[in-house]
Amino acid sequence: MTLRPLGRSPLQVSPLCFGGNVFGWTVDEKTSFSLLDAWLDAGFNFIDTADVYSRWAPGHAGGESETVIGKWLRQGGRRERVVLATKVGMDMGEGRVGLAPARIREAVEASLRRLQTDCIDLYQAHQDDEATPLEDTLEAFAALVKEGKVRVLGASNYGADRLAQALDTSRRLGLPRYESLQPLYNLSDRAVFEAQLQPLCRKEGLGVLNYYALAAGFLTGKYRSPADAGKSPRGQGVTSKYLNARGLRILAALDAAATRLGSTPGRVAIAWLLAQPGITSPIASATSLVQLQDLVEATRLTLDRETLAELDRASATG
Repeated sequence: MTLRPLGRSPLQVSPLCFGGNVFGWTVDEKTSFSLLDAWLDAGFNFIDTADVYSRWAPGHAGGESETVIGKWLRQGGRRERVVLATKVGMDMGEGRVGLAPARIREAVEASLRRLQTDCIDLYQAHQDDEATPLEDTLEAFAALVKEGKVRVLGASNYGADRLAQALDTSRRLGLPRYESLQPLYNLSDRAVFEAQLQPLCRKEGLGVLNYYALAAGFLTGKYRSPADAGKSPRGQGVTSKYLNARGLRILAALDAAATRLGSTPGRVAIAWLLAQPGITSPIASATSLVQLQDLVEATRLTLDRETLAELDRASATG
């Protein structure tokens, strides 16, 4: 498999990243281990998680995903094969939120313990924290890089203006910069990224690890009527957001392309992403080996110009 450079950093990542939000939530530990093993066996090396996964689930406190990954890594022979990414900044309860230096220090130590590793390959600000000066946040991250606890820095959910400010601040102070951005971007969610963030990321040479590559499963064709909302824990949110005239138009275009190519709607949706300028490694999750194989096959699918144009027209946001 051909790996891709992540921004201007030394990290080389696979063309898809496994989204670890499912580990310890909709996927139990045993199944998580099987999925992670299959991911490596298929030639992929990139795994993304966050300290807050899966605090939203009843009875969870956050850290469940990192804990599962850490147990898997402890089995041996895996850590050197993985580019491991996690995040800090979301609300963990009891005032543990944001990107103040003390919070970053506390969070990274907790993540390292749960992941059972001494270094995080990509440590990302999960969301912007306007209450903390960028200088303070970036200096705190730089200290972790200097100490060898973090290799590369990234940002998630930043607006274009604040991301540009962060990059300028790093240049001005001579600090390690954010080398990647993790934005919402898929065939259904296009407008904000394409208008504001994509030009900046391409200009600055940032890697892009867009999340919800399959729009939380909508682009697989799983949700085609309101009755389908019960198919998963997040089904109600998916159908309320995406199941409209435009969404059905996108599904029809995906169906047509999949039939013509002997593929599936989900594979086509990911292949469309991989053809977009500046995209490094879309993030997608799987809860079964069948779903994971669909992700593998998506990276082997190349869309012709006509198919790309049809998908662009169907998903146009203007």
